[in-house]
Amino acid sequence: MKKVGIVGIGKLGLCFALNLERKGFQIIGVDVSQDYVDSINSKTLKSDEPQVEELLYSSNNFIATTDYESLREVETVFVLVATPSLPDGSYDHSQIDRAVENMLHVFGNSYQLKRLVIGCTTMPGYCDELQKRYQETDWNFKVCYNPEFIAQGTIIQDQLNPDMVLIGAYDRKDADVIVEIYSELVDNTPTFSIMTPKEAEITKIALNCFLTTKIAYANMVGDVALASGVRPEVILGSIGADSRVGEKYLKYGYGFGGPCFPRDNRAFAIHAKEVGIDARISKATDECNGLHLDFQADFLSQKTEDIVFDSVTYKPQSTLLVESQQLALAEKLADRGKKVHIIERKQIIEQLKKKHGDKFAYTERNS
Repeated sequence: MKKVGIVGIGKLGLCFALNLERKGFQIIGVDVSQDYVDSINSKTLKSDEPQVEELLYSSNNFIATTDYESLREVETVFVLVATPSLPDGSYDHSQIDRAVENMLHVFGNSYQLKRLVIGCTTMPGYCDELQKRYQETDWNFKVCYNPEFIAQGTIIQDQLNPDMVLIGAYDRKDADVIVEIYSELVDNTPTFSIMTPKEAEITKIALNCFLTTKIAYANMVGDVALASGVRPEVILGSIGADSRVGEKYLKYGYGFGGPCFPRDNRAFAIHAKEVGIDARISKATDECNGLHLDFQADFLSQKTEDIVFDSVTYKPQSTLLVESQQLALAEKLADRGKKVHIIERKQIIEQLKKKHGDKFAYTERNS
């Protein structure tokens, strides 16, 4: 049985671990919280991510631990820790740095690690820096880059059915190992895009940058349509029917938000500036997202009836409120004196009440 290590078994890492485990891999997952690790090993963990609890309950070859020593004989380790945004919009790599240092400190000179696969979003050039940091020491592992393209609420299925698997590696042999792992993991036949780590780092944020641009464009056209008294969906449906454009991400609705799209869009512009390029499209996309929010607030303010939001998380299947355009719109409308009614799950309503008090009217729904 093939053994894979995963450092960072939060929501993303846990889904990756469970998907690999049910496809026949032996998984060793390392995390910092003993209580969290215990809940995984006892199979009592509660998760709002679909299928996680069921897969955990049926798992037989997944061990969670806080001890890096358990990774000593693992040849391939994936790192899936958080890389939060810094004040300037670039990514904070400190959790990756800390994880690698902890691993190597525990291993000493006795280890089997051949490849360290970074699965979190990083600034372009970080993997090169990490590889250079250790290449002149006794450590002989290779750094690879393999970010995920998933969405909250559909992580399990997204990992099993990727359109593309992005792999950054310095050595084709290392890339082939990652290809082999994914070939056994996925249920479809994705494109394997293999390149250098820096090329892959740029690809990751550039791809999401394009999607935010497409969303912002669709909403701009939709705003023009509504202001003209016509139907956005008819116009955008016809535009998306052209194969050069495509219908995905070309629907009229709320602006983009969440933990990935806004951050990747800004990070791309930051990296571009570092290499002397003015990424005006990225900056304009961010600006257009804000203008669309203003338009929706003005448009809905004209309504005389109460305004109802069926969800205010950044997407309906998620429990995250981070950079939610739905919530931002609800706040703007309430601040203008409109009666705003939010239908949400209990845990979301509790978060909203803690921050906003009685600004909104609430109705709890079960799922």
